[in-house]
Amino acid sequence: MYVCMYIYVPRSFTVCLMLYIWQSARQVLKISITRFSKMSQILDIADVDIDPNGDFKYILIQVKEKGKNDFSRTIVRGYAGCDYHADIFKMVEAELEKVSSNLKAICRGGGRIQHDASDKKMKVYGYSEAYGKANHKMALGILKKRYPDYKITWSYESF
Repeated sequence: MYVCMYIYVPRSFTVCLMLYIWQSARQVLKISITRFSKMSQILDIADVDIDPNGDFKYILIQVKEKGKNDFSRTIVRGYAGCDYHADIFKMVEAELEKVSSNLKAICRGGGRIQHDASDKKMKVYGYSEAYGKANHKMALGILKKRYPDYKITWSYESF
């Protein structure tokens, strides 16, 4: 059902109202495009980046836009070449800085990953003395997306 109403308004008021609506829509569109581009920067970051084989430390990291709390992603990073969980975190911060200076990394804990690519097995276990224990169940869910045909287990048992 359509309702059409005619109201007499001076032409200058109509033009002014149209300009206001245009300005508002343009500002909303500008904000939406800016938010989308920042969100796409977060989406461009890989969920998982771990070594293909071995037993190594890993951390669970929440990536979000600085000053904002509404959109974030959790990623998994683990490298055999890093002696400490903090070394991994520094590498991730440098990686994020290359993507955008507006992204912030928050470490949500750590542990170890035992990765056997030939048998397609992975075990997530342990904890980080620096960052505490990560939510291994969450890490497993993220790893499963990247390695759907792997048998992945988790445990909070130590080394």
